[in-house]
Amino acid sequence: MPFVVLGSWIAAHVYLVWRLASLPGIAGRLPRWGLVTAAVFLALSYVLARLVEWVMPGHLAAALEWIGATWMGFFLLAFTCLLAADVVTGFGRFAPGLAPAVRVGALGVALLLTLVATGQALRPPRLVRHEVRLAGLPAAADGTTFVLLTDLHLGNLVGARWLAARVEEVAALAPDLILVGGDILEGHGPNHHELIPLLGRLRAPLGVWAVTGNHEYFRGVEKSVANFEEAGMEVLRDRWVEPRPGLVLAGVDDLTIRRRSDPDGAAIAAALAGRPPGGVVLLSHSPLFLERAAREGAGLVLSGHTHGGQIWPFGAFVHLAYPVISGRAEVAGATVIVSRGTGTWGPRMRLWARSELHHVTLRSPEA
Repeated sequence: MPFVVLGSWIAAHVYLVWRLASLPGIAGRLPRWGLVTAAVFLALSYVLARLVEWVMPGHLAAALEWIGATWMGFFLLAFTCLLAADVVTGFGRFAPGLAPAVRVGALGVALLLTLVATGQALRPPRLVRHEVRLAGLPAAADGTTFVLLTDLHLGNLVGARWLAARVEEVAALAPDLILVGGDILEGHGPNHHELIPLLGRLRAPLGVWAVTGNHEYFRGVEKSVANFEEAGMEVLRDRWVEPRPGLVLAGVDDLTIRRRSDPDGAAIAAALAGRPPGGVVLLSHSPLFLERAAREGAGLVLSGHTHGGQIWPFGAFVHLAYPVISGRAEVAGATVIVSRGTGTWGPRMRLWARSELHHVTLRSPEA
């Protein structure tokens, strides 16, 4: 899979260089080697930022990450718009005289969409409220509330000021529990010493509970778990707890990263084994094996990971891997809530996939 992604990334850049070299104002004026050199640097700058950060965290790594992430967002939109222009014009065969102007227009649309996406990403997350009737929840636990944050991706691009605002928003909601759905810290940035104490300001009477996401594994899962515990979070690693009598909260390590070793979601059964009677909430970073979760007794499944596609129209591709990529759904009798994420990964952009905080009130069938 990584080789498929890398090959597609390289092929898409070859296409973009080919098309840019044919645009009026560029053709014949800029040397092709210059375009190729710039494309190679931009294509690799995000990865290069991670390598630099590993050995020398600081401003250089942060600058490279910003360049690489911004290019990633613009590139995806430019590729999409230019390819659409080529399809419409039959790659210049249907209207050879008009095709260059159409490509210029497509590039202009990509630039405009990049600005719109940047503006949308800078807005605070929208608050999504839910009431969920949870089978098995006793009347005494009726009205229990929690806030779900997920996919914060805190680091060089999503930093301390942004996090402080989110902490204040959560505190104002005064939930009984706070649930953090993974992909919390990004990379190895020097600002983590600011971010971890801010995460520690998340407080709730029944605790702050977290699970790992795939990015926790990228940066080292044990290191990530230690950071969460330093921030005062309890990490649910294939286990359950009972924060209130009759309310069972279970969590699993990321299922996407373990898909080869656990192809049928056995970790869900392990996490729910031996639980007491009551309503069951399962926190899982990736919305996988939802039917399995329902069969094992989860009445409510909470996930993130997908970002709702983050930048339109890429949600269509995310749908190929995950049956639910955002919003609320009913799967095999269980309620599923998939957050678009509270932060952003890669480009500081969101296009028609606004970030989210979820506030959930649990209702007992007995109340």
